[in-house]
Amino acid sequence: MENREASRYAARGVSSSKSEVHKAIANMDKGLFPTAFCKLVPDFADEDYCLAMHADGAGTKSSLAYAYWRETGDMSVWRGIAQDAIVMNTDDLLCVGITGGMMLSSTIGRNKMRVPGEVIAAVIEGSQIFVEQMRKYGIDITLTGGETADVGDLVRTIIVDSTVCARARRSDIIDNKNIAAGDVIVGLASFGQAEYEDEYNGGMGSNGLTSARHDVFSKEIAEKYPESYESAIDREFVYTGSKRLTDIEPETGLTYGKLVLSPTRTYAPVIKDVLDCCRGHIHGMIHCTGGAQTKVLGFIGNLKVVKDNMFDIPPLFRVIQEESGTPWSEMYKVFNMGHRMEIYVPESAADQIIGISRGYGVDARVIGRVEKADAPQVELATPHGTFKYAK
Repeated sequence: MENREASRYAARGVSSSKSEVHKAIANMDKGLFPTAFCKLVPDFADEDYCLAMHADGAGTKSSLAYAYWRETGDMSVWRGIAQDAIVMNTDDLLCVGITGGMMLSSTIGRNKMRVPGEVIAAVIEGSQIFVEQMRKYGIDITLTGGETADVGDLVRTIIVDSTVCARARRSDIIDNKNIAAGDVIVGLASFGQAEYEDEYNGGMGSNGLTSARHDVFSKEIAEKYPESYESAIDREFVYTGSKRLTDIEPETGLTYGKLVLSPTRTYAPVIKDVLDCCRGHIHGMIHCTGGAQTKVLGFIGNLKVVKDNMFDIPPLFRVIQEESGTPWSEMYKVFNMGHRMEIYVPESAADQIIGISRGYGVDARVIGRVEKADAPQVELATPHGTFKYAK
């Protein structure tokens, strides 16, 4: 079954493991803190400081936003795409202990024949709204401009990316080399509604969107908006689900389109408070993005990470699995399945962190622990079986 899934991903032009990418960068310098979540390099002027520069974006989520906007006229989805492109950067920096002093530049590439200026304006406005909202929580992000290019020969609809740069004291960096046997793992929920969110968040983030949109939604999208997917993909693998964009998901009351398009939740307000009180207790942090629940494998030595108390699987991920028939073991490698931030700490620090998170309306719990092992490995005990993964 897993070979079948790999074939399906490959047919759609994506990879759940990104093995080719990892191979390409295998010999690159890993910076000052090789096991930190982000690469950190020496500061230009002060050896007590280091610099982080991180680039990421909303990925193919913008293609679904395009289809939903064309179908409904709802411009709010573009505000969500702006947030996606920012949070996929800022929340990676949270994992090394950086919550402020971030300089952000955006890059937007569009097909002008299909994406008008009002969409560009909505994306830019969305960035401004998000940054202003975060400032209220003490998260300092400065918009420095960027580039908007008309690249219709290359882009079928629109792609939205960002780059973030920040400076930090080396002594403040959270380095995953400190993750140790005996630590517990505090997981922060990706779904629900945080104090700083406008509506229920399905928990999607900005990973696995190529699979999610093709597995959940019907071929009606392909027929109405053929520009929303790569024409070279075999039709067998294009929009193979049963849902329409505007069908209602019964548990949440949201349309399936809005559920999948839920803006990537930021954990910045939570993590700022956690670092203010508990920085010295934190041994590591993992943002469960590409690789999802196996992401931590790239940041540990000979340890076994056991996750046996995870959140109940949210409606969004249940429907993705039901529509696609994807093996559960693969679901946990592609989607966060309910929590997207992990904090590795001694057990004595867990309750305080959980309390801070829940104070913001973000559910949290001890989802597992760290044990000694002969090699890096992850074990997930789930309602659908126990799954083991190795580096």
